[in-house]
Amino acid sequence: MTLPLEGVRVIEVGQALAGPLAGVLLADMGADVIKIEKPEGGDDARIWGPPFGPDGVTSLYFEGQNRNKRSVVLDLKSAADIETLNRLCETADILIQNLRPGVVDDIGIGPEAMLKRHPRLIYCSIWAFGYQGPMRLKPGFDPLLQAYGGMMSVTGRPEDPPTFCGASINDKATGMFCTIGALAALRQRDRTGKGCLVDTSLFDSAVHWVEGQVNAYLVDGVVPKRHGTGGAAIVPYQVFDTADHPLCLAPGNDRLWARCARALGHPEWATDAKFATSAQRVRNRTELLPQIAAAMRTRPRAEWLKILEEAGVPCSPVNDIGELVATEQFAASQLVQQLPKGGPRVVGIPITFDRVRPQSARPAPKLGEHTAEIVEGC
Repeated sequence: MTLPLEGVRVIEVGQALAGPLAGVLLADMGADVIKIEKPEGGDDARIWGPPFGPDGVTSLYFEGQNRNKRSVVLDLKSAADIETLNRLCETADILIQNLRPGVVDDIGIGPEAMLKRHPRLIYCSIWAFGYQGPMRLKPGFDPLLQAYGGMMSVTGRPEDPPTFCGASINDKATGMFCTIGALAALRQRDRTGKGCLVDTSLFDSAVHWVEGQVNAYLVDGVVPKRHGTGGAAIVPYQVFDTADHPLCLAPGNDRLWARCARALGHPEWATDAKFATSAQRVRNRTELLPQIAAAMRTRPRAEWLKILEEAGVPCSPVNDIGELVATEQFAASQLVQQLPKGGPRVVGIPITFDRVRPQSARPAPKLGEHTAEIVEGC
């Protein structure tokens, strides 16, 4: 298939997750992504494991985030290699960098210098805390931003300590926002002929995830609490134990709540003044939720799923990763792809074009695998 970004060249000076994720999204959509790596081991993520890929050496994590790219080794402490990077940028549309804050300016490839020399370039910087403020030069990793950005404070049960989200949610969000910004800037360049500086940060992404809680605090000054698996503004909207396995229940409006109450064997809940409307259910959550929990424990999960689904009530089993992968829906999505040349099976891009999901043309590159072919031709 012809992919949307064929003909677009991206230089990725990235490591770990946020920068490489932006790069792999663009690569999967057809861009030629050239990954610049340091001579001493390359991207730090190459050794993150186990698990490792089929070669027993390369991190499976790295394989997943760096498929479809070409690797060039450059020593960015070397003036000659900085000049090589500039020559590559003369052929590029987008540059993505997530080096430690301050490094790009120190070595002469900051946005001001690069956009002056390459005025058509889309220069994307990924920061920990952003380009301004007292913490602008501090490094950051996903759990630090989950802590600093308030996410941990609203995740988990009230009686438990602040809880870490298992997925690297800020890294991934920042990589996606970087991609969105790069594509928007590319569209702008189509109109103006000028490049653009795109800044994203893990901090901004972290605040984005808790925007609802921040907005509420700005209005009422009340610090949001943890509600376990439940939602703060919708009740019920959480996981309940059944007679055997947990089940997530999410009747998100009053109409669905009435169906839910009937399905649970308590139609009176839907007309009780304390529970009939969403606002009242939120106000009286401490009275309502134990009653729902008691009802849910009377049947096994499979029975409840059948009853609730027949009643049109949104619900779901709580799958572990093995159960997820075993579902028919997972198979039908065709999200998993086999990387070529003996590469591993990995989850691909969560986008289709004309109902076709792009497949990777190459596995993750060996360190410096493409240095000669790319540098000699630039």
